[in-house]
Amino acid sequence: MSVLMRDEAQTRAKLLDVRRYTIDLDLTTGDETFGSLTVIRFTVLADHDVTDTFVELKPAELRSVTLDGQPLDPETLDGNRLPLRNLGAGEHELRVDAVMRYSHTGEGMHRFTDPTDGETYVYTQLFMDDVQRVFAAFDQPDLKAVFELSVRAPEGWTVLANGVTEHLGEGRWKAAPTPLISTYLVAVAAGPWHSVRTEHRGLPFGIHCRRSLAPHLDADADEILEITRQCYDRYHEKFEEPYPFDSYDQAFVPEFNAGAMENPGLVTFRDEFVYRSAVTDTERQTRAMVIAHEMAHMWFGDLVTLKWWDDIWLNESFAEYMGYQTLTEATRFTDTWTDFGVVRKGWGYDADQRPSTHPVAPEAVDDTAAALLNFDGISYAKGASALRQLVAWLGEKDFLAGINTHFTRHRFGNATLADFIDSLAGATDRDVHAWADAWLRTTGVDTLTPRITNGDHGTCALTVEHTGSRPHRIAVGLYDQDVTDEGRLTLRRSLDLDVPQTDSHPIGKRPALLVLNDGDLTYAKVRFDPESFRTVRAALSGLPEPLTRAVVWNALRDAVRDGELPPATHLEIARAHLPRETDLALVQGVLGFAITQVADRYLAPDERPAALATLSALCRDLLRRTEDGDNPGLRLLAVRHYIDVAAHPDTIAAWLAEGTVPGGPELDPELRWRVLGRLAVLGAVDEAAVAAELRRDPSATGQEGAARCRAALPDPEAKRAAWEAMFTTDDLSNYLFTATARGFWQPEQADLVRKYVPRYFEDAVAVAARRGPAIAEAAGRWAFPVHAVDTETLRTGEECLRDGGPIPALRRKLVDQLDDLARALRVRQA
Repeated sequence: MSVLMRDEAQTRAKLLDVRRYTIDLDLTTGDETFGSLTVIRFTVLADHDVTDTFVELKPAELRSVTLDGQPLDPETLDGNRLPLRNLGAGEHELRVDAVMRYSHTGEGMHRFTDPTDGETYVYTQLFMDDVQRVFAAFDQPDLKAVFELSVRAPEGWTVLANGVTEHLGEGRWKAAPTPLISTYLVAVAAGPWHSVRTEHRGLPFGIHCRRSLAPHLDADADEILEITRQCYDRYHEKFEEPYPFDSYDQAFVPEFNAGAMENPGLVTFRDEFVYRSAVTDTERQTRAMVIAHEMAHMWFGDLVTLKWWDDIWLNESFAEYMGYQTLTEATRFTDTWTDFGVVRKGWGYDADQRPSTHPVAPEAVDDTAAALLNFDGISYAKGASALRQLVAWLGEKDFLAGINTHFTRHRFGNATLADFIDSLAGATDRDVHAWADAWLRTTGVDTLTPRITNGDHGTCALTVEHTGSRPHRIAVGLYDQDVTDEGRLTLRRSLDLDVPQTDSHPIGKRPALLVLNDGDLTYAKVRFDPESFRTVRAALSGLPEPLTRAVVWNALRDAVRDGELPPATHLEIARAHLPRETDLALVQGVLGFAITQVADRYLAPDERPAALATLSALCRDLLRRTEDGDNPGLRLLAVRHYIDVAAHPDTIAAWLAEGTVPGGPELDPELRWRVLGRLAVLGAVDEAAVAAELRRDPSATGQEGAARCRAALPDPEAKRAAWEAMFTTDDLSNYLFTATARGFWQPEQADLVRKYVPRYFEDAVAVAARRGPAIAEAAGRWAFPVHAVDTETLRTGEECLRDGGPIPALRRKLVDQLDDLARALRVRQA
């Protein structure tokens, strides 16, 4: 059996006390496998005389096993389970000697050779149940233990781990023993790292990357370390429990599947956060938020860990909320909630309206396969939104008091949602349990709609119609038009309102614009009254606060998705107001939705050329506005999106030939590959041009750019080769699979790739079964034919779900993709 059932974990937790792992890894045995020797010291609790249990591992070869000095038969390994029979009460020692296989999918021990310089790096990603790919373990989060790790590595390598590492000579490294942590949090990263080290408040800090990225890490080291120090200090102001580990390393690693992973003392990040090319300040803010998010996990997730995977939201929602809030409080990034509102919240709203939705705190998480599916916009964005609403309702003082009680009660242990709510309840006289039932155990998105009634003497009253079941504490913004500038709106007053209301609320004279959830403190879709919507169309960009504009843009986005606002109208509003927008997160978020959803999916194919022309004109306006060089971030966004919507190759081909956009910026590697990718879609370059660019940039990012461009070429042979690479040979790493998938489907090439649409559903099921959850997720997310918005694709996909037998990770992605496809069909028909 490959998955662990909740009841099995509960039984094993009552049976065992796991004390210590001693792990010796040998990374010098070749390119395909590594040695793994594990000694586990554990106790069978006294109320069990003789019992059976099992330990998990997924070896390439199981060389030997001994229990209390007596050999066990390696042939008894059944799948990933090695049975341990007739265990008596008391202490035991299990020794497992195995050969493990390196991964190229970002699971277990991932191995990567840098095409720039030929250097090799390995790192672990052990989340959920991938520790079994690296060493034998009683693999469940509530069997915490001390981990002692030794590593033999090639000469010239540095080994990083959860604790401070010491080089003993001749390639031998030893890490300091950890405190009690869960199996999935053990971490190793080894290779010829480039490192920048310092200390802060007596604690060793380090940041690490591949040698080929050293100049780029060095350029940003001061910023990264400053953010790290600021967050560390702010968390020590918020939390009474001190940082619980002996060091704080941050390793930027290649081909990482997630944004980052909260391994205690050794956080791993995708190394795209080491910027090789120009980025916007919003992208720097995103990196800073991830740093803050992962550091929050040191307390919530690592110090106090979930008992079972149904409470994964506690880890992620808390870190998500704390990441944004702490960044706002402690760093130069003081407007992070706008980015959250326009980017992350949409992720949550979308997920919460699909058939796969689940409560923030789900109860039906019966096994690890089901748990893996809950890492989505609900556990992150909706959960963080719920916590933000909780803080607004409870007050930050009581919220932090409850959090600190939780840390004190459960330090180095495990806890449940019930424990968390009890800790909060002890800090307030409010009914936190009822709040949790309403917010954390329910699904779906509430909708708030204003109804304004006229009263005496020109006054009005507000009633908020509430579709849904949750209580909300919101601010209502009343905006009037500026008497000196028709394009500007001024805030008359802000009302605090509890929904559902007991009575209508007087608001004085009718405002030009009434914004529900101004400040974005709750999680709900909002609508406009007719007069407010007219004001939105005329003066959206005149709202004074970017967070208010984010709420309005989100409301428009929701209305398009719900078939209440024509997609073309959304484009008209974007065309009118984005050229005057100053917030980069808003420009990025709104343009991204307008291109990938409105133009590419919600409008019929014959309407798409006009939409691209509108978006191209919008980007040209932004380029003209930024000619003076005062806003390089906004200009960079305009350039990127102008490339993405180019319907004709001439302008962007000239940019590539000249190596620069007139008036800047120069084309760095990211922009060069972006231009080449669009030219490939348009049929304006060939394989020779892609190969020439790859010679110019042979880096890992260049390899991905070339894979994307080759898959995008409008040539039958190029499409055949890309398809074979994705679905037949199994040679592509996780990143190269994704790059190829992102190039393959193009709306402009619908006729060319039509025959591959039905093939997708058969071939994706097969590759997911062969290669596992990481590739299944990539196949479902990036290789799905999103451009094929038609009933035949929907029908074929539904047949696949019914009869094709996709593994759970792919099934979840297909359910979501097909629901989005059905929504796009409804929007087109509305």
